[in-house]
Amino acid sequence: MSRVKGGTTTHARHKKVIKAAKGYYGRRKNTYKTAKLAVEKAQEYATRDRKARKRNFRALWIQRINAAVRENDSELNYSRFIHGLGRAGIELDRKVLADLAVREPKAFSEVVAKAKAALG
Repeated sequence: MSRVKGGTTTHARHKKVIKAAKGYYGRRKNTYKTAKLAVEKAQEYATRDRKARKRNFRALWIQRINAAVRENDSELNYSRFIHGLGRAGIELDRKVLADLAVREPKAFSEVVAKAKAALG
């Protein structure tokens, strides 16, 4: 049986890694061994940070809502506002509320008034 050389497959695999490492600094962009480690690490960071991005945005929305609520009503805070929304039956998520607070302050102040009224 004749010998089969795997050069074509290996070259393609190496080329794929080197292509993924494009733009990296130093040998990480053109040496397979270091590029492979760098690309694997980059993929780990990407996976981790897709989850972290969701947490970061939720925290940002909460901060924006809290600031806008306190600006509209000094005795109301984020926690009581969210509780009031639930009691009032207003089902807006934090992303929409934060967007309202930034872009439509008048509409947001009406939502705050309804939430406060629902609290009693």
